[in-house]
Amino acid sequence: MKVLQHSKAVLLLAALVVLFVQSCKEVEVPQPRATVDQFDNSTVLRWNEVFLKIDRYAVGYRPGPVPHALGYMGFSAYEAVVPGMPGYNSLANQYPDLDIPTYDESVEYYWPAVINESYAYLMRRFFFHMEATHSNLYDQIEQTRIQLHDQFANETTPEILDRSEKRGREVAQAVYEWEEKDLAAHNAFLNPQPPYNAPHGPGLWEPTFPDFVSAMFPFWGQVRTFALPETDQLARKPIPYSENPQSLFYSQAMEVYSRVKAIKQNGANAFHERWLAEFWSDDILGLTFSPPARLVAVADQLVAKEGLNLTETVELYAKLGMTLNDISVGIWQSKYVYNIERPVSYIRRVVSQNIPEAANFSTCLNNPITGDQGITPAFPAYPSGHSGFGGAGGKILSSFFEFNAKHPGTYSFVDNCHHDRSEFIGIPRTLSSLRAMAEEDAYSRIPLGVHFRMDCDEGIRMGEVAAQKVLELPWKQ
Repeated sequence: MKVLQHSKAVLLLAALVVLFVQSCKEVEVPQPRATVDQFDNSTVLRWNEVFLKIDRYAVGYRPGPVPHALGYMGFSAYEAVVPGMPGYNSLANQYPDLDIPTYDESVEYYWPAVINESYAYLMRRFFFHMEATHSNLYDQIEQTRIQLHDQFANETTPEILDRSEKRGREVAQAVYEWEEKDLAAHNAFLNPQPPYNAPHGPGLWEPTFPDFVSAMFPFWGQVRTFALPETDQLARKPIPYSENPQSLFYSQAMEVYSRVKAIKQNGANAFHERWLAEFWSDDILGLTFSPPARLVAVADQLVAKEGLNLTETVELYAKLGMTLNDISVGIWQSKYVYNIERPVSYIRRVVSQNIPEAANFSTCLNNPITGDQGITPAFPAYPSGHSGFGGAGGKILSSFFEFNAKHPGTYSFVDNCHHDRSEFIGIPRTLSSLRAMAEEDAYSRIPLGVHFRMDCDEGIRMGEVAAQKVLELPWKQ
């Protein structure tokens, strides 16, 4: 009897074991969903490469619309994938009239595909005019999107890919619809030189020798910013205007005159001065990318060298683009509030009274495409746009690459932005820090002949303020 009972117990236990094993097989253990930091930086760098090619030829885009586009593309990519970035916040609630689509936490997304669609959607819309003028470049937008789509199709399921691409498009659409509400910025590149009644008087800007081009983007100071408040959008007052040879204003004009003269006469240190001026110029449409895009070209080198993951990369370009947008607004508002004349005008009119040959002064900024010599950008001098972009970009890049566990001090690197150019001196320059990069970018405008030192000083300061305001946004939880 006991044996029989024991046998029944054994059989019951065996049956339970079989049922348990079968139930274990039927239950799928949930796998953790991929986060953005598990991917590399290649998708963003690929889109930056396309942007830099288009930016080089985009009529009407420099200087204001370029950083504006960078700001919105970087911000859209960040908002599209921030749900897959643990520890990060969406910034959408900082902007009451922006409505970002909801995110489904219960499903999987392939984050590079989200970013791919976001960049493609916005780049097509920001540069729609390129389809008629540079179709080969415009076509690269769709070609790049398809190439990356095909790559991702081999790396994830059709369902996940479709969902991810939809997420990227929907967020980009929402961001673009928000951008359209900023009437001062939206499609402003179509009319970069609207009617503008420049004030007249001693020391005030007027169209400059030799082409006398009318004012560009005189109302860009009305554009929306991401973080820079109105209280920080106006530069400090410039040095008081004076024609007295003993004045600080006059001495700054003489600094420009002397350095340009030394270059043109091949004097001491002439090669280095010309190299500095030409290496950072990026003024000429069709020759190089634009001055604000230069900071993206620098960032691309550092991101690739340091191997940033996709989370770090998305965060960097969002912060960089938003900062460049904001400083463009502050700088251009200040330019047209103070309306300070360019060195070429002051030197030819005032310095020539004491140095007659100064009446024929011209800058070192030449256009090898058109053959124009000694030109000056068509907007007031103070403060310097290059300096603002350099100060802003330098501080954002420093926040990623300097004074951290990997780089306890400053970050030294070689800037290869123009290593293969022959139309100007593009020899790579070695920079001891990211502040040194900002200063080179800024003060290169003096030997070029297009800015006073005060323009550069204030531009760097304003750029760093703009960067700080962006860094202070609630990025992290």
